[in-house]
Amino acid sequence: MFENIAKSILRGRAVLALGSATLLCACNTTTPPAPDSMARTTLQTAPADLQLLCANAAAGASGSTSTKVLPIGSRQLPDGTFGVDLDAGGRKFACIVDNNGTVRSVQPA
Repeated sequence: MFENIAKSILRGRAVLALGSATLLCACNTTTPPAPDSMARTTLQTAPADLQLLCANAAAGASGSTSTKVLPIGSRQLPDGTFGVDLDAGGRKFACIVDNNGTVRSVQPA
C-alpha cells in the first residue's frame, strides 16, 4: 500500500516538474527591436492631414456623402508624394496627394 502511495507522489511530482518546465519555456523573454529598426521609423507614412484630404476626395468620388471613408494605409512614393489606401464602406480607393495638400488622383482600387 505504501508503495502505491509513494509511486503516486513520484508521478505527481514528475507531472508538476514537467508542467513547470513547460510554463517556463512558454515565457519567451525576447528583447524588442531597437527603435531605429521598427516599421514606423523605417517606413514614411503620410501625415494625418494629408490622409484626411484623400478621404474627403474619395468621399466625393464614391458618390455617397453618408459613407464613411477611412484611411487604411499610406506610404511615401519615390517622387515624394504619398499614396493613401482608403476604404469607403467596403469599396477600396487609392489616392495620391503631395506635400502641399493637392490631391493628384483618386481611383478605385
